[in-house]
Amino acid sequence: MTSRKLNIRFRRQFRKSRRQVESLSLQAGEQIDRNFIRRLSRLADVRRFVIVWILLLVLLIGCVIAQTRGLSTIYQTLQPEPGGVYNEGILGDYTNADPIYATGPVDTAISRLVFSGLFTYNQNNQLVGDLASSWSVNSEGNVYTVHLRPGLTWQDGQPLTSNDVLFTYHVIQDPDAQSPLQSSFENITVAAPDPQTVIFTLPNPLTSFPYSLTNGIIPQHLLGNVAMTEMRSATFNTLDPVGSGPFVFSGVRVIGDTPQTREENVELTPFVNYWLGKPKLNEFVVSAFDDQSNLINSFNKGELTAIVGLSSVPSNLKRNSGVQIDNFPLTSAVMAFFKTTDGVLTDGNVRRALVDASDQIAIMGGLGYPTIAVREPLLEGQLGWDPAYSQASFNPVAADQLLTSDGWVTGPEGIRDKGGQPLAFTLTASDSPEYAYVAKSLQQEWRVVGVNVTLSLQDDTDLQNSLSTHSYDAILYGISIGVDPDVFVYWDSTQADPRSPNRLNLSEYSSAAADDGLEEGRTRINSALRVIKYREFLQAWQQDAPALGLYQPRFLYITNGQVFGLTEHTINSGTDRYDDVQNWEINDARVTN
Repeated sequence: MTSRKLNIRFRRQFRKSRRQVESLSLQAGEQIDRNFIRRLSRLADVRRFVIVWILLLVLLIGCVIAQTRGLSTIYQTLQPEPGGVYNEGILGDYTNADPIYATGPVDTAISRLVFSGLFTYNQNNQLVGDLASSWSVNSEGNVYTVHLRPGLTWQDGQPLTSNDVLFTYHVIQDPDAQSPLQSSFENITVAAPDPQTVIFTLPNPLTSFPYSLTNGIIPQHLLGNVAMTEMRSATFNTLDPVGSGPFVFSGVRVIGDTPQTREENVELTPFVNYWLGKPKLNEFVVSAFDDQSNLINSFNKGELTAIVGLSSVPSNLKRNSGVQIDNFPLTSAVMAFFKTTDGVLTDGNVRRALVDASDQIAIMGGLGYPTIAVREPLLEGQLGWDPAYSQASFNPVAADQLLTSDGWVTGPEGIRDKGGQPLAFTLTASDSPEYAYVAKSLQQEWRVVGVNVTLSLQDDTDLQNSLSTHSYDAILYGISIGVDPDVFVYWDSTQADPRSPNRLNLSEYSSAAADDGLEEGRTRINSALRVIKYREFLQAWQQDAPALGLYQPRFLYITNGQVFGLTEHTINSGTDRYDDVQNWEINDARVTN
């Protein structure tokens, strides 16, 4: 009975609950129908309003993003940051990294990056200490004392001391070692009284001597047991060089097996204990190319950071806004040297007329890059330089009058002659675009005043032979002068003698007054006295016109994009572009101020 009652009660409760659920479902359906389904028909009426608000919201977000990016230039700047691989392509071959042998553009580049010298040049082209912390000279001007920086080390961790400096110059001085630097250090005594001091004793006073101490120093502990006769071919020079410069030699990779495809990649890594601080680049690669077209193609593909060895900028690179072109003025002088000992150029009036007939400014304007005029044997701004002793300015009328008064008569074809001898000679020059242009310009200008000039444009090998044997009438050539005004090797009569080691007096110029001024000027420590002594030389050079000064040449350096820390400045040689290489950077990032 009881279970029957419970069963009836449960069924009643279930039916009640079901009716409640059904009632709630009906109410929910009515609510959905009334509040959603019936209102869907109104969406079309408000869609324009909704779309407008959505577009306004999108526009607002876009404006905020654009404004943020625009204002970022105010509170953010593009700053260089360490890292990256710098790949410098150079036209030439890798043969020797040893600084006492390196001569070519590739060898000297690697040598400069791996080795340090006693002295170097700063960004103002001033001589400063590198391994040397200070130096002094005695009152007679023939004893130079150099003190090394404390704590110097080689890249293998060994200490660098004065014994290494002593060893380096003993190798240079030894004839069996066959260093091209030997003639510069003949008859000089080198001593190392203590680990930090080196003393150079010269046979005669020489004010410019410290400028010759920029060559790299080599380690005695690695080369001390190598025979002098084997020093030039030591594996140290090519495969295992160890220096104290900003970069450590890592290895060489060779690509290609023909002269047209061959590429040598010399890999260098930062020297952590470099005395000026670890370089900011992760790696420096020097890539040597035998073929110029391969060098340019590799640069165009973005495989190279920079290229070296071109005489002019390819037209496609001029049009590329991402390419940066740097023209480093060199402390050198391009001149036309007149051989004063043979032919028509022995006549001083002819030489002076050639100077008068030369439009130096027009020639410089056609070079395609800014440069500085050379009007005397010293460079503008150099100690002793004086505009009062500049060569004559362009004046073809004066040239014509001078030749006429000297007895040179104009013939039917416009060429002058005197006593049956035509006013003619050959001008020798490098067969490069720049030198060919200058030579042809001079040929045309001198033709106007009745001089018949034949051009001999030669490749590098033939030109070097002409220079060494002085087999030319006149030669267009560039000479390195440097910071100090000691130009003795180019103009003193002793340097024209075939027995001279270098024979760099290309004009074979001989003047007792010039010799006195040159020889006395280079031995005076007092700068004011040097200036006085050089005046006699400058006066003689101006009067005798043994050469025509033209312009200071450039070192052309082309980079893919900006290299932070690399700035155009006057340099003495191409490798001086590395004056501040430890601070070069090629990566950049936006930094909030």
